[in-house]
Amino acid sequence: MLFAVPGWAEAGDTPSEATWDAIRPDLFGEKTIDAEPVLRLNAPARAEDAALVPIEVHVDLPANDSRSIKAITLVVDENPSPLVAAFKLGEGRRQFSLSTRIRVNSYSYVRAVGETSDGRLHMAKAFVKAAGGCSAPAGKDPVEAKANLGKMRFRDFSGTGSKEAQLQIRHPNYSGMQMDQVTRLYTPAWFVQTLSVSQGQKPIFSMEGGISLSEDPTFRFSYDKDGQPITVDARDTDGNEFKRAFPADGGS
Repeated sequence: MLFAVPGWAEAGDTPSEATWDAIRPDLFGEKTIDAEPVLRLNAPARAEDAALVPIEVHVDLPANDSRSIKAITLVVDENPSPLVAAFKLGEGRRQFSLSTRIRVNSYSYVRAVGETSDGRLHMAKAFVKAAGGCSAPAGKDPVEAKANLGKMRFRDFSGTGSKEAQLQIRHPNYSGMQMDQVTRLYTPAWFVQTLSVSQGQKPIFSMEGGISLSEDPTFRFSYDKDGQPITVDARDTDGNEFKRAFPADGGS
């Protein structure tokens, strides 16, 4: 897991590329990252809740571009663990949208880096003003969180005219920086580490996540209903495995 060095950048109003310049080689080596507008990233300029910052990534390759998008990596420069999650997409996707909620610990650039089928990297970024997202207390009672651990909801939005679906997994996703208000001790990190979502036998996406994903991880993504059931397989850092199959009509 990659950790940022405290003090690399101040949590001020002025965006800084200093941290990115320092962590980029560890994330992507020496590969060139193009400014070509393959991706769009939507994020709030000032977050209402630093522990639940909504972000949207949209990929829409031009009609004359034969490439597809194969991976999307989310990064928050100033988080203690900058790598939020790495997503691998199913083959042949030329358009793809992905929304989720993340933690932002101090004023920071949020970045989406996409890899196209030719191996090139492309980046979109947004500066988000938020603080304390990684250390904010959990929103749910620990007993309740454990009682509902691994429960899932799947919703198909095709009835509204949107070619998207949404998946939620109940999990506290503890960051390791949150203090138990009773014991005054830090709650150990415990989060959804891997996730795969398939439609029939075809993968839609898989994910490797970290502490910067919000509790009860939620993903809204491009989805064309084709009569095939949806299967979800998730694992957390304690080795718990959560599996669920949803019918083709998107019932939860």
